[in-house]
Amino acid sequence: MKESPWPRIGWRNLGRNRKRTALTALGLGVGYFACVFVVGWSEGIMSELVENATSLVTGQIEIHDAEYRPDRSLYDTIGGREGADVEALLRAIDADEAVVAAAPRVYAGGLVSSGEATSAGMFLGVDPEREVALTRFLDSLVEGALPVAGRYELVIGEEMGRQLSVGVGDELVLVGSGADGSMANDLYTVAGIYRTGLVEFDASTVVMPIGDLQEFVVLDPDRIHEIAVATAEPDLAPEAARRLSGVLDVPARPIVVASWVELNPVLAEYVALGESFYWIIIVIVFAVAAFGIANTMLMATFERRREFAVMLALGSTPRAVVGIVLTEALAIGAVSLAGSAAFTFPLMVWLYNAPPSLEWLYGNVTLQGALLTPSLRVGYNVPAWTWASVGLLVTALFSALYPAARAARIPPADTLSGL
Repeated sequence: MKESPWPRIGWRNLGRNRKRTALTALGLGVGYFACVFVVGWSEGIMSELVENATSLVTGQIEIHDAEYRPDRSLYDTIGGREGADVEALLRAIDADEAVVAAAPRVYAGGLVSSGEATSAGMFLGVDPEREVALTRFLDSLVEGALPVAGRYELVIGEEMGRQLSVGVGDELVLVGSGADGSMANDLYTVAGIYRTGLVEFDASTVVMPIGDLQEFVVLDPDRIHEIAVATAEPDLAPEAARRLSGVLDVPARPIVVASWVELNPVLAEYVALGESFYWIIIVIVFAVAAFGIANTMLMATFERRREFAVMLALGSTPRAVVGIVLTEALAIGAVSLAGSAAFTFPLMVWLYNAPPSLEWLYGNVTLQGALLTPSLRVGYNVPAWTWASVGLLVTALFSALYPAARAARIPPADTLSGL
């Protein structure tokens, strides 16, 4: 079967008016770049939101007594009043393939005083070694060092230090309630000061070794309120939480293993909403580009109407004329895709690995407990990029349908006679 020459002619026609071809390809290329960049930037923002919301303080999974949330009572510890084998629980959690760190925690509330200044605070007892492997808020202290168990030391947020006018080496009086009904109060030394950027957290949270806090509120060593868990990726947390629910066993009382999706459903819905907009972005960008390309192709076919009239007069079918125009449009799309991809993907790799900061433009933003640092960080979204590539080629073909139909309906006799 003899190969049709019209596709080859369509490709050759790209060089007849190189300036117009370049402008048309550039229009498609800009649309492609806009789709890939906006989707990538949105992906980067969503990833940073989830990462900061989970890795800064909370972790991706929380394990606690079934009655602990939302009241967070001092008495609702894992395993109830009898407590639980914390080391056994940690070993079972660490054995999961998605888990990278796990840390026990104890919470209490009370007052923090220095001289005449007093502030309401939340006391957080942690295992410093495990906690720094789990979260980031204690990684880089503004001043001082992590507290050492048994020395009556603690670390406070920068905002609390400012409000109480204390620094490293100063003493604080902590007052609270013990689990046995007694009044808990003691004197502690500020060993370090942290800063998360979350003002409310920095102004209210006092961190100390877990054993010291258990002693302060009269809790046995086996009684903890929570085990926070970090997974390799936030997306792995829901499935890991389901696995851990089937593995962990505390006979005395039921426990709850909840991922960040359950703990922060508003953030999860926000991320899902952002992802749903990717396709809307692709459709809008290429719909706008389609009108410009259709106008260019329509002008191109109008200028070549005598050429098409000669072809039809010599026996070419209208289908062949349509094929030439569509092939030309597809060729422009292919050239545009190749050129824009050659520019876009190296740029995306650079923005992924070394995103420039935008702090000079606007400050940090807090959303649903997550700290968003302004930058041009992008994320990889291969499915969206693939659909953007398909969208570019479809747009090129779709935009040429009407010009191709017009070219195929040119009356040869009237056109060649000058009518």
